[in-house]
Amino acid sequence: MIKDLHTLPANLPIPLDDGACNHLLGSVLPALSFIPGSAYTNTVAIYFYPMLGRPDSPPLVGWNDIPGARGCTPQTCAFRDSYAELKQMGVEVFGVSAQPLEDQQEAHARLRLPFALLHDSELALTRALKLPTFEYGGLRLIKRLTIIATGGIIRKVFYPVFPPDENAREVIAWLRESSEE
Repeated sequence: MIKDLHTLPANLPIPLDDGACNHLLGSVLPALSFIPGSAYTNTVAIYFYPMLGRPDSPPLVGWNDIPGARGCTPQTCAFRDSYAELKQMGVEVFGVSAQPLEDQQEAHARLRLPFALLHDSELALTRALKLPTFEYGGLRLIKRLTIIATGGIIRKVFYPVFPPDENAREVIAWLRESSEE
């Protein structure tokens, strides 16, 4: 079965800010083996997403009803399409999910991503930063959010992220604005 992963359906429920990320500003990125060393020295945009869909898998029942769940492919493609501009600004991009590594590798190749998708299936980063999660189909998934960190310190948190396909533009706008201060 082929499905459209690139288009956001109308009338998706809008996620509300439940305060689950209020503690992150000023936090230090934990030292974990799968986080590239540059995340502790450079400016990075790390976007967390629940799960990239696969075009060859059936639609996820009820996925569109979960506020903030739908839109991982549009968000990822927006970061891909904005990657050159972010690199020009001196910003590295990473995507993080708890979904199986095989799915992330498939999406990385299919979407032709110029940046790494980091694998947090053990939820080590999620637990260390106390990130918000939700359950779906027996899986614990990370709620959608984006952090900007410089020198390993979180400077900005985008949460909740909606619509997800606009997140890369929001990140660029914030980076421009903060560089002028």
